[in-house]
Amino acid sequence: MPNTNSNSYTFIYASVMTLVVAVALAAAATGLKPIQQQAIDFDKKRSIISAVHRLEDKKEILKEYSENVKEIVVDAQGNEVQGVKAFDINMKAENKKNPADRKLPVYIYTGAEGKKYIIPMHGAGLWDEIWGYIAIDDDMNTIEGTYFDHKGETPGLGAEITSPWFQDQFHDKKLSEGDQFKLHILKGRHEEKDKFYEVDGISGATITGTGVNNMLEKSFSNYKAYFAKLRTAGGNAGTGAATPTTPADTTATSTPQNAAGNKSGK
Repeated sequence: MPNTNSNSYTFIYASVMTLVVAVALAAAATGLKPIQQQAIDFDKKRSIISAVHRLEDKKEILKEYSENVKEIVVDAQGNEVQGVKAFDINMKAENKKNPADRKLPVYIYTGAEGKKYIIPMHGAGLWDEIWGYIAIDDDMNTIEGTYFDHKGETPGLGAEITSPWFQDQFHDKKLSEGDQFKLHILKGRHEEKDKFYEVDGISGATITGTGVNNMLEKSFSNYKAYFAKLRTAGGNAGTGAATPTTPADTTATSTPQNAAGNKSGK
């Protein structure tokens, strides 16, 4: 019978228990990893789909993504890259690379209203990372919808970038005028001539708004060559696009209203 009061017994017992617990935790982590990855993948698919319209049901989201989204990767010159999976690309890591070396995901959504080109965004807010997705019509200039998220912005202030009221403002806005990128968030007085390029900012969240502006401009600079190729192609089939519509062409017919809100609400 071992002496349970001895130092050696205590040491051996503690060592064995530590080993048992470590093995149990490792087994649990290994077993849970596929489930955790499925949750991460689903959240990403939900975020991408949310840029065109908001859905709540998990099966509906997965079905919509599977049937309507085509993933491709392009480089800084706008050429399609083979052998790289768009879904696995981390934009935070890509943005740290030399622009010429970046691999850029494009999610081409095809629905009843035609093709929408969804691109990922990543930037910095007031306290931490911000990110999202933005869907562009096939004129490569008109915004269909947006999805934003954050890691640590202030509740009621910068965190409002996740709110439908903020995201819905981007619907039917324009990215650029000619070669000049003009889309931006502005708090205060808006000029009538710039109404197609301006989104009302969030009170008390100036720095977060600046972060979103920087993120938007940087993200679209990544895809400038690709968008130019689509405009030049003037086709469809996933690789072409029509000539950009100017604000003057849409004044009579455009009613800013997020397609996400039209289709399902959130």
